[in-house]
Amino acid sequence: MSDKQRTLKAPVQLVGIGLHTGEKVTLELCPAPENHGYKFQRTDIEGSPVINADADLVVSTERGTTLEQNGARVYTTEHVLAALYGMEVDNALIKLDGPEIPIMDGSAWPFVEAIEKVGYEEQNADRNYFVLDENIPWEDVEKGIEILAVPDKEYRITVMVDYKSPVLGTQHASMYKIGEFKEEIARCKTFVFLRELEYLATNNLIKGGDLDNAIVLVERNDVAQEELDRLAKLLGKEGLKVDVSGIGTLNNYQLKFENEPARHKLLDIVGDLALVGRPIKAHILGARPGHSGNTRFAKVLKEQIKKQEGATKQFDLTKEPLYDINDIEKMLPHRYPFLLVDKVMEISEDGIIGVKNITMNEPMFQGHFPSNPVFPGVLQIEAMAQCGGIFALSKLDDPHLYSTYFMKIDNVKFKRKIIPGDTVVFELNLLSPIRRGLVNMGGKGYVNGELAVEAEMLAQVVKDKA
Repeated sequence: MSDKQRTLKAPVQLVGIGLHTGEKVTLELCPAPENHGYKFQRTDIEGSPVINADADLVVSTERGTTLEQNGARVYTTEHVLAALYGMEVDNALIKLDGPEIPIMDGSAWPFVEAIEKVGYEEQNADRNYFVLDENIPWEDVEKGIEILAVPDKEYRITVMVDYKSPVLGTQHASMYKIGEFKEEIARCKTFVFLRELEYLATNNLIKGGDLDNAIVLVERNDVAQEELDRLAKLLGKEGLKVDVSGIGTLNNYQLKFENEPARHKLLDIVGDLALVGRPIKAHILGARPGHSGNTRFAKVLKEQIKKQEGATKQFDLTKEPLYDINDIEKMLPHRYPFLLVDKVMEISEDGIIGVKNITMNEPMFQGHFPSNPVFPGVLQIEAMAQCGGIFALSKLDDPHLYSTYFMKIDNVKFKRKIIPGDTVVFELNLLSPIRRGLVNMGGKGYVNGELAVEAEMLAQVVKDKA
């Protein structure tokens, strides 16, 4: 799977009713530009206000996640957001001509089908992952909710639900990576206990509820037909055929998975944490989760993003280097004054960390801003490229027989001055596997842990010596 952002290839429409409002609504999933994220648009309101899919805009979590912005609300956002996030659509505009996302069959599957029907459009921008770098515990003691996020290379979710119910005891569900969402999670329906229906109906909720869009769980053997008829009338569903045969589900609904309710809770987490606004690389563990806890934890993750982005990068330069200057001279053809890497601290399967010490003795300072010595940007890029060259050559048996040549430089940004006395630490990682001698790397240079320069570079490794 590419790490480029993607959107939908074309718009696609769905028509249904809102679970709680009972109102018919037409929803349209539309392509959106790079870095747009997810946004809702209420086309039935004058001015067609836009509501960002943002945890800070959550105004209610009563049986669903409700957002409000620009004087407009959108209800029950979690299933469509789960479908978009689960199918790795980064950018989409969600238009609707009513206040609530249609419930469809109570799962994310109809939205997944619609997304796959039109297909995907890969975009040029890279995905801006939130890569968690420390454990983040959170709990609501009063509600018994516990959520923990731990660093992981994938987006992984583990859920435990415990309703202390004869029909739904303790259940667990897991998603080991986002690629499992479609087959393992998307079809799992929302559920409700029969004992909750009267409360929900009298509190102006589930007006669009039906046995087709929710699993109704029955915890008693003694449910009388009169009770079911009264509930049906209360819900405006008089004449609805309802069968009950003791503990289980109304109309003997056959669960798609034994733990379908827990999997639906996992689905809700995917949708609610989409409100973080970034694709996530972390393992989320949730005990007794719900929309309230999910969306509050999304805000915690947003704060963690701010903290990580404000933190300085730490490198250990006290340890023994992997390559010193003598080792580097055996690999690179460059020599003073154009050898711009002093040592290499480490090389991994897909990256390298190299160091350049800037001193006033270097010849460029005689003519480059003599009274205000600044290490030239072009030489910053050259030093970064030499680190990339060392990485590429380190993968070869006879590196001294090869040279690396620049082919392309993209997305170069200079963040701060680099001056004599600074030590620049370059960190480069492969953007794609090395193929046919082509090496594509993204690099960043840090001074005192602060980002100073970044660029993406493409080079070719050529055997040009005998």
